[in-house]
Amino acid sequence: MQRILLGTTKGLCIFEVGRTTTNLAAIHFKGLPVSMIHYDKLHGRYYVALSMKHWGPKLFTSKDGEHWQEIGAPLFPEGSELSPGKPAVLSLIWSGLYHHRQGKLWVGTEPGGLFESADQGRTFQLNESLWRHPTRQKHWFGGGRNQAGIHTILGHPVDPDFLLVGVSCGGVYVTGDGGKTWEVRNEGLKADYLPDPHGPYGHDPHMIKICQSNPDVIWQQNHCGVFVSRDGGLNWKDVTPDDGYGRYGFPLAIDHQDPDKAWIIPAESDDQRVAKDLKLTVCKTEDGGKTWIKQTGGLPQEHCFDLVFRHALDRSAGLMVFGTTTGNLFISRDDGNSWNAQERFLPSIHSVLII
Repeated sequence: MQRILLGTTKGLCIFEVGRTTTNLAAIHFKGLPVSMIHYDKLHGRYYVALSMKHWGPKLFTSKDGEHWQEIGAPLFPEGSELSPGKPAVLSLIWSGLYHHRQGKLWVGTEPGGLFESADQGRTFQLNESLWRHPTRQKHWFGGGRNQAGIHTILGHPVDPDFLLVGVSCGGVYVTGDGGKTWEVRNEGLKADYLPDPHGPYGHDPHMIKICQSNPDVIWQQNHCGVFVSRDGGLNWKDVTPDDGYGRYGFPLAIDHQDPDKAWIIPAESDDQRVAKDLKLTVCKTEDGGKTWIKQTGGLPQEHCFDLVFRHALDRSAGLMVFGTTTGNLFISRDDGNSWNAQERFLPSIHSVLII
């Protein structure tokens, strides 16, 4: 039986998915804000991060999704600085990846630290190479958040030394040697908010996905449109729908068996964070972004102020799930052709994960 994990502002919700039914099976960390959820399929281990206003970020793990153990949150080494004279202090755990081929757990934070653990989270080390990258202090900055943060960490299905991270605001960074060195991969992206929109630094990827059957193909929902790369991120092509849907938005889903398929959920703009035209719309392409269709069956098409955050859409073998800032949970069992509102009164949903 599949499970849907929801990270919300007031706890972790776990739904069990049957052939025709979906039921809320458990609530954990009730009343507490969940900032990250990750599932290590190899070991069957869950990771959940909390963002506590008083106590700060916390990190928990579980083998069954029922019993949880707190493990030490990553910490910046003494003397780490955001900029000269300004200490780096952990404020948010934003992303996670257990890299099976490396045997490492990677965690992305705000401010923009990338931490690695070789013992399933018992201890963490800051990746000093990325932290000391010459572009960080000068070209990374906070957009919707106070500081630049790492929201996406992606591995390669074959190459154990390849790792990609998405930095908001900073751009796409890739290592080919397991994190020893990093290079910027923003060629072809644009950042309309910068003096030079096509400059190499300061870009704002909102979500990035690597196709597991063809890892040269990488999709990106950006602050300034939808982009696809067919050479591992070396070059990006703008494939934003002609009608402007997708010009701004956060989440992204892809088909790992068909690199030409992708889904986005557009928003109005960076200063109007509501559904595009106040209509909740899923857009799908089957030809690599040349054309897009709208999948709105079952979704509200008027007076809809819902926003879908970057981690709040997931897809697995035809099952698609997304949650909104107003606590609505939508499920499709036919790849988005039709949608059902599973829940309407949940807390604000920040992340969705199908396992």
